Amino acid sequence: QVQLVESGGGLVQTGGSLRLSCAASARTFSNGGMAWFRQAPGKEREFVAAIRWSGGNTAYAASVKGRFTLSRDNTKNTMYLQMNSLEPEDTAIYYCAGKIRRWILTNWPTSEDEYDSWGQGTHVTVSS
Repeated sequence: QVQLVESGGGLVQTGGSLRLSCAASARTFSNGGMAWFRQAPGKEREFVAAIRWSGGNTAYAASVKGRFTLSRDNTKNTMYLQMNSLEPEDTAIYYCAGKIRRWILTNWPTSEDEYDSWGQGTHVTVSS
């Protein structure tokens, strides 16, 4: 079974930056793609961003668009989330997810149940 391993979380001040990584143990998602979700204390898990592996197309939640940038390295089966201009509202556990099947660009998978594999999560704390 493919494993997803997140890294890069930590504590940062408001306005700071972090880069999260998610490494897949196999090329399972090369036809589909990967995504980040996050769960803040007392809230439900929410979609953050997704990348379709073929072509590298990306989509973002409105709350992070313009501040977060998603990329991938095909040779390492790794996805990166560059987070800039961080705000206290970005404090959450960030989860990496993988989707095996390809999707069309007009129908991005933003629900948890559309993904096949999940990482264990990495904590991001933004202090005010």
